[in-house]
Amino acid sequence: MSDSVKGRTEATGLRHAIWVFIKAQLSAYVASFVDFLVTILLVKLSGLFYLYATFLGSIVGGMVNCVINYGWVFHAEDCKKRHVALKYLFVWGGSILLNTWGTFALTEWLTGMKWVDGLLGYYIKDIFILSKIIVAILVAFFWNYQLQRVFVYRNHNIRKFLQRHFRD
Repeated sequence: MSDSVKGRTEATGLRHAIWVFIKAQLSAYVASFVDFLVTILLVKLSGLFYLYATFLGSIVGGMVNCVINYGWVFHAEDCKKRHVALKYLFVWGGSILLNTWGTFALTEWLTGMKWVDGLLGYYIKDIFILSKIIVAILVAFFWNYQLQRVFVYRNHNIRKFLQRHFRD
């Protein structure tokens, strides 16, 4: 293959990877909007403890994200829905744990620091929203996107995939 053809192929592959990443981020934004909306409404309208509301918001947002990613982002129609669902549940479970406990830990840490709580508390009544934003961004990029890209929406033999990626 000539260098110019190879360069065009690499550029096309890079453009495709960037486009998939952008679509995944748009899907994540929609899902996050739904997640945050559910969380905040549950806290504000029903008085539910923010930790439980975060958990429920993550569930609803995750369902929205899976549906959008399956058909629009990763075009996984060649994967069995059952396999995608099982893999997504694994990744989603980790995401829910990371988001819920990350939000809790960061909120408790921030509110435990008097100067931070005083400074941020002056501008933000509910510190947990700031914590949720920070944790959601970190989990979205370092956990959700990476695992969805290489694991969930790919037609892998799970046993071979795990053996290849987790060898001693």
